[in-house]
Amino acid sequence: MGSYRARRTMVGHYLGHCYSMNTYAIRLSDVTLSYDRHPAVHHLSGVFSPGSLTAIVGPNGAGKTTLLKALIGEGGQVEGTIDYGLLTSDDFGYLPQATRIERQFPLTVADVVILGAWRRLGPFRGVTSEIAEQAETALSAVGLSGFERRRVGTLSDGQMQRVLFARLLLQNTRVVLLDEPFTTIDDATTRDLLSIVRHWHHGGRTVIAVLHDFDQVRAHFPETLLISRRAIAWGNTADVMTEDNLRRARNHSEAWNDGAAVCIESEVIA
Repeated sequence: MGSYRARRTMVGHYLGHCYSMNTYAIRLSDVTLSYDRHPAVHHLSGVFSPGSLTAIVGPNGAGKTTLLKALIGEGGQVEGTIDYGLLTSDDFGYLPQATRIERQFPLTVADVVILGAWRRLGPFRGVTSEIAEQAETALSAVGLSGFERRRVGTLSDGQMQRVLFARLLLQNTRVVLLDEPFTTIDDATTRDLLSIVRHWHHGGRTVIAVLHDFDQVRAHFPETLLISRRAIAWGNTADVMTEDNLRRARNHSEAWNDGAAVCIESEVIA
């Protein structure tokens, strides 16, 4: 690899490039999401502004993951409109829940990270020395220098999450979606990965994360969407994360009937 200064410059490129343009807002207008015609999220309207750092919180089964997946076009049936402005599918990086990630494939750490450059490489191009160096730099940024040849099946949960964040660094997208990124990992790893999230935010990327730790949300996420099948509150975290709003979310979740009538099927709006 190059010098320490060169490595730091590359990390700065991943973490600090500015993308804040109004044309890259994500606008939801009266959005209802459903699976098998059963509604999961109801009549949601609001905006994820460019460069915003937003936590999505709510009770279990509130529709948080459903909403996150809908933003990348995997959310089942959609009524209403999700307007992406000038954003395309290539502008989105997505980290699913750890339980959804298969770790039994015989892949090395470097293999997984380099997958972040797939859109640049395509199906027929080999890995260039530049991409390999960027993968090493990304691993250094998440504290895993020297792990390139390790098999992912040998990693701890915290190490694997660092690898997946390194892959996101290599993707270098305008929007980063994280589904419970800090669950089952240790405090030190959480602190390190939160630092990367802050760098993304300061660099103008839009970051949206599903989270359960309310103290973490209050400390690190300026904006919050509190949902319980519908929006309870959306805006400044201090205004959203009140005891009254949290109680309303719990009460709405407890009162919800999963046997409710199905929705009328509608065309999926991408």
